[in-house]
Amino acid sequence: MEGLVDNITPVVCLHQAHGGAWKVAYADFVTAMMALFMVLWICSQDKEIMLETARYFQSPFNSPLRQTYGVMEDGSPSYQNDSGQGTSIVDMAFLHKVAAEFTRLLNVDEQTSNRPIDIHVTSDGLRITLYDRSKQPLFKENSNELTDWGDLTVQNLSWIMDRYDMKVRIDAFTSAVVEDAPAPFEGYDPFDLTALRANAVQKALRKYGLSRPIDRVTGFGDNHPLDTASPYSESNQRVELSLVIT
Repeated sequence: MEGLVDNITPVVCLHQAHGGAWKVAYADFVTAMMALFMVLWICSQDKEIMLETARYFQSPFNSPLRQTYGVMEDGSPSYQNDSGQGTSIVDMAFLHKVAAEFTRLLNVDEQTSNRPIDIHVTSDGLRITLYDRSKQPLFKENSNELTDWGDLTVQNLSWIMDRYDMKVRIDAFTSAVVEDAPAPFEGYDPFDLTALRANAVQKALRKYGLSRPIDRVTGFGDNHPLDTASPYSESNQRVELSLVIT
């Protein structure tokens, strides 16, 4: 009996490990969900961001977070600011967010033509145009004194503009006087009028708390009519506030 026991060879059973495959499947699922969320986020962005993202994937070694909108091989335009530097995708996203905030707080109806306020994203910041039209004048007739609506609008602008670290430029324009028509008032000079109006807006912004530096205050007279309007159109009577990224 003892011999039989001695001749028995012990058998060790090795069980294969199972259950690791679910980890691979879970990792693939998480990666797929992340990709889905990225696609949904990109689709919800503005056109400029979508274009820049597409360009990034066409040339992934040139990160859009470091580069700027430049001239591409396909001839697409370059967006350069006054210092010669481009505006990055991050800055453009920020500017569109700020523009949306101005639109909401100033109650701008973007569906209405001849609206009293226009807000546009430019290559280096925002341009807010305040129109001085007869139906809703910004200034009292033939003067640089703000109307009640104009004063309230500039007050609201001052509060919003002071939140952002951007340089401010104020430019005023007016419409041309029809040839052989009498001047609006004795001694009328379009450059003097627009310079006074630009300065009046500057003073109102300061009065209501704008602490940001004002880089320029200029009256352009009737020299720069809108591309979409006749030189004699009242739509040329306007003040443009430019907020420039520093």
